[in-house]
Amino acid sequence: MDTTNALGAYLRARRDLVRPEDVGLIAGERRRVPGLRREELAMLAGISSDYYLRLEQGRDQHPSVQILDALAKALRLDAAATAHLHELARPRVRRPPRPRAERVPAGIAQLIGQFPMPAYVTGRYFDVLAANPLARALSPNFAPGRNLLRQVFLDPADRELHLDWERATAGVVGGLRAVTGTDPEDPRLAALVGELSIRSDRFRTLWARADVGHRRDGTSHMLHPKVGELHLRREKLDIAGTDGQQLVIYHAEPGTDSAQALALLGSIAVTDERDAAAAEGNGDRPATVSGPRDAGSG
Repeated sequence: MDTTNALGAYLRARRDLVRPEDVGLIAGERRRVPGLRREELAMLAGISSDYYLRLEQGRDQHPSVQILDALAKALRLDAAATAHLHELARPRVRRPPRPRAERVPAGIAQLIGQFPMPAYVTGRYFDVLAANPLARALSPNFAPGRNLLRQVFLDPADRELHLDWERATAGVVGGLRAVTGTDPEDPRLAALVGELSIRSDRFRTLWARADVGHRRDGTSHMLHPKVGELHLRREKLDIAGTDGQQLVIYHAEPGTDSAQALALLGSIAVTDERDAAAAEGNGDRPATVSGPRDAGSG
């Protein structure tokens, strides 16, 4: 991930996605670029080709709001992508890197322990910070210490779990790009992007598309090894007073096969937790961890 010219890299990526015919231009036969040429985008945005070149090369990284809006319109960006474009162009005060607190508020940790449905908390870097037993039963990758980005792209078992794996991966990459827009120079985000770009062809393809936006709700389709197919609604809620933490909840439509399967999974989870507690001799497992471990291997 280019942290020195995030705006230019994003403009280039989005320019490559727009076909000339989509914006009323004639494509012609000889084109060496997959999308718009620089001069074509500049013309559509009403700015000079030289100025646009300066933007893409990083020689000017703080264009006006009006120019950003014109570029967003020319690139056919949606609201989330437009907001991301503005975020990348916002002047920033350079500060020394500092550790980011990833402790889950005590009330939230207690709350998810009482939920009768799978629930877990993720941090800014897509680490799982806390999870209830039913979430861990739904997927071992929802356990505290796992990193959802690494797991969904690098763990074959996670791909087998998600019947909608391609849509799921597109969603998490869109969320990652939204997070990077708030701090393009964050070293851990840059490291995650670099690692996954090397280790996952799917990630590399999605990152090049430059889509932006969290999938805050929707339906997840899973094939669980113990209870079969699950079609669950997923809700994501921002946790106030934290650095990007989100509460993620899965629930089934009452009366459906998925509701019955989820209830069965809940019974299995209770039994597994009881057996594990008896074996360890130290009571219930904690719902939170002091800090996420590196879970690159799955």
